[in-house]
Amino acid sequence: MYDRRVQKHEVSQLSTGERVISERVPGVRSVALGFWIGAGSRDEPDARAGVSHFIEHLLFKGSSRYTAQEIAELFDELGGELNAATSRETTVVFARVPDERLETALDVMADMVYRPSFDELDSEREVVLEEIAMVEDTPHDLVHDIAAEAVFGGHPLGRPVIGRAEVISTVSRRALTAYHHRAYHGERLVLAAAGNVRHAQLVELLEERRNGARAGVGMPARKPVRRVPPPRLRFLRKDTEQYHACLSAPGIARTDDRRFAASVLDAIVGGSASSRLFQEIREKRGMAYSVYSYASQYSDAGQIGLYVGTREENLPACLEIAVTELSDIASGNVRPEELQRAKENLKGRLLLSLGSTSNRMTRLGKATITDTPLLEIEEVVRRIESVTAPEVSALAEELLAVERLSAAGIGPDENRFREAVARVSPGLLSEAA
Repeated sequence: MYDRRVQKHEVSQLSTGERVISERVPGVRSVALGFWIGAGSRDEPDARAGVSHFIEHLLFKGSSRYTAQEIAELFDELGGELNAATSRETTVVFARVPDERLETALDVMADMVYRPSFDELDSEREVVLEEIAMVEDTPHDLVHDIAAEAVFGGHPLGRPVIGRAEVISTVSRRALTAYHHRAYHGERLVLAAAGNVRHAQLVELLEERRNGARAGVGMPARKPVRRVPPPRLRFLRKDTEQYHACLSAPGIARTDDRRFAASVLDAIVGGSASSRLFQEIREKRGMAYSVYSYASQYSDAGQIGLYVGTREENLPACLEIAVTELSDIASGNVRPEELQRAKENLKGRLLLSLGSTSNRMTRLGKATITDTPLLEIEEVVRRIESVTAPEVSALAEELLAVERLSAAGIGPDENRFREAVARVSPGLLSEAA
């Protein structure tokens, strides 16, 4: 079993509210670092949709002490990697560098996070607009935004993380600066690290570089998900060769104890090469190249669903197969061998991920910034192993019953899509009318 000594982590909190969490990994000569910010697209007002992602871009365009070119050149000289990502509830700036270059990397990253200059605003505005256009031209990505809107309606969780072109085109430096001051603020910040790193040194380095950073007034409370709208059908017409379809429904929150059963359910439905959807739709019938299930978990809600990309003549059959398999699992037909295979798949992926300092850092940072219990690896394995077939079936019945499923699609003909959906969920057509 996993060596507990390698897994030990330390946590500290600065007087200004930032939390520092680290894990020392013997035998490596690298450090993975991440500044985690507890703000994402769901924290934005409608009139500022996309500013979290836009600010993430602008952090790389210069800070109080470094120009954009200097940031790029410094990390190239370090032989390191520097990147960032925005989600619905968090933003992260992360890097991996040789251990002897930790201080330099942290110096640059802290200045980027705390004191961005917001230089090159208009040129980066164009970059983000190009990114939005790229997503619009990528239907297998875009359909997930449509699916989120179908499930969550007008709630911020139903908006695309990347933002809207009309907002990005017009948002001012003043508005971006004000949002940054509120979001990148003491208790909303976590510095996570894994690798050949000493915790006390990490805390000291951050304290030195935190000094002088302007404190914001804090963010307003998030809009809770009190109730979701009834299932809906949403369609976007595009001249594509395939129809891109999602069947999705509200899921569970990240702290729900059923999240382990949900992971097993996902692995059985479409999360692996031996899963039901992959085998039935792709391997046995050759009806799709890409087919999978997915689950997203948030602080107070979640989303669960499946995706398939297929030609028009295959679409009705693909949806019918998917709903048949979901109904079969919900009825109690979880085969012992597939249950065990799903568990082994999850445990194997978990243990393999621990070979990466970046994955370890992500585990620490994400759990801390979202206030999710950071379980020992042995406990996670135990929770996975304890999932039973009736628990998986009960969760499928509760979350994936056909009457709970929204449908989202992209393709050349809405009527064809509606006809395919009507064969598995005729009630959705009246909801969409």
